[in-house]
Amino acid sequence: MKASDLFVKALEAEGVRYVFGLPGEENLDLLESMRSSSLRLVVTRHEQAAGFMAATWGRLTGRAGVSLATLGPGATNLVTPAAYAQLGAMPMVMLTGQKPIKVSKQAHFQIVDVVGMMRPLTKLTRTLVSSEHVPSAVREAFRRAEEERPGATHLELPEDVARESTEAPLLAPSAWRRPVADEGSIAQAVETIASARRPLLMIGAGANRKLTSEMLRVLVDRVGIPFSSTQMGKGVVDESHPLWMGTAALTDGDFVHRAIEDSDCIINVGHDVIEKPPFVMRDNKRAVVHLNFSSAEVDPVYFPKLEVTGDIANAVWRITQGLEGRGNWDFTPFEKARAGLETQLQRGFADDRFPIYPARLVAEVRRALPDDGIVCLDNGMYKLWFARYYRTRKPNTLLLDNALATMGAGLPSAIAAKLVHPRRKVVAVAGDGGFMMNSQELETAVRLGLDLTVIVVRDDGYGMIRWKQGEMGLPDFGMTLGNPDFVRYAEAYGAKGHRPTSASEFGATLARCLDSGGVHVIDLPIDYSDNTRALGVGEKEEEAHHVG
Repeated sequence: MKASDLFVKALEAEGVRYVFGLPGEENLDLLESMRSSSLRLVVTRHEQAAGFMAATWGRLTGRAGVSLATLGPGATNLVTPAAYAQLGAMPMVMLTGQKPIKVSKQAHFQIVDVVGMMRPLTKLTRTLVSSEHVPSAVREAFRRAEEERPGATHLELPEDVARESTEAPLLAPSAWRRPVADEGSIAQAVETIASARRPLLMIGAGANRKLTSEMLRVLVDRVGIPFSSTQMGKGVVDESHPLWMGTAALTDGDFVHRAIEDSDCIINVGHDVIEKPPFVMRDNKRAVVHLNFSSAEVDPVYFPKLEVTGDIANAVWRITQGLEGRGNWDFTPFEKARAGLETQLQRGFADDRFPIYPARLVAEVRRALPDDGIVCLDNGMYKLWFARYYRTRKPNTLLLDNALATMGAGLPSAIAAKLVHPRRKVVAVAGDGGFMMNSQELETAVRLGLDLTVIVVRDDGYGMIRWKQGEMGLPDFGMTLGNPDFVRYAEAYGAKGHRPTSASEFGATLARCLDSGGVHVIDLPIDYSDNTRALGVGEKEEEAHHVG
């Protein structure tokens, strides 16, 4: 059997359904082996987009997504997706081609040290130097990508190795279970929480697993502890729940931080240091219980009193059992903070100004989508508005990146989300800056026959950096963009373009796009003039006004 055929069979044995990529001369043997396989090749217009798609596949399924590129410039274009997957804990396997390693007649043409380049960005990277290594290399790449903490791995397949003949047998995926926390740490956690006056759950990115979500909902319902989340923990527990205290989307001036200040015990579930700290520990006056697959990474602002290390879902379930019928808690101060949060969330939802007010944008998207509808955010100012205002009702239905926080991932992520969940409504929200970084993938979405809506939030500039520039007291410089006519741009790719002229027309347009087939692009100008008051220093003053 040819090594490339064996490689494809190894991918099939891992359950791979899609390979996202842009092939080159050095992986034509692998491409030919894929042609007669069960794998579906999604040819993208840029390798970066392919990597974002593969990472999102891994994020939504828990099984490693696969991206493909050739050597040299193809491989270097996977650097950003590698960091995206690695920091965001998204399982992904990258496959790149290479010149023959035994006899090469092209000197160093297009040669870079891809394995060396990928080393600081992956959990594993290696060159296959023999066809006999194919089964074990593929198995190990998938195992490492998918085990906790998930991330990126990389295999380089030289073209002469791909053409070798081999009789190496396939390796079946191994069965494994996550270790569970010991009884002593569970008992200590129960006692610490039960003896507290005002415990608070803080749900982070590591809790975004299906079973963990179910167990946390049971904990909240049965024990009655209020909860909040980080940006990447949104939706792990339904945010329409009356005990939701908000999202740590901002600095320490938000309502959720009032609850944090009033708490004497924080149960930090799935805390991942890649996100900005949801709270800052300045002393030992507040007990912090760390629940995660791995031990805490201690730093000056995070030094938990107790660590419960092991399978999170199992630990939450056992803690729930231990807490039922216990606890003499007083959440009265939390209720005041929550009242302020609810008032703030409602402000702006009916604002008719145009260009659209960001809270109205969030409200219209929430109104248009069912509970299981998926919103894929690129990176920009609107991300903070969605993190704070969007009521996420199911896990992994608001896909944002608060790890690498890269621009350009919104549209590719939405394409992958639609392939994972073809019957769900999927919306991509991207700023004009981020959208134009991978807007060519509109053609990919059209070619795949997807039903997808893209909202291009247009402020004709790099809005988040412009806001930061203003907050620093600096003049506006270097942030202004020129944009194409997004309606005609969409139509050039075979998509449908829309340009609403009022907030109410935007809501109606979005509803029509979601109810009709094909790829739709909505050009939506936005008014960011309220960023500072709504997202910055004005929070404490607003709360005081509300209470008064």
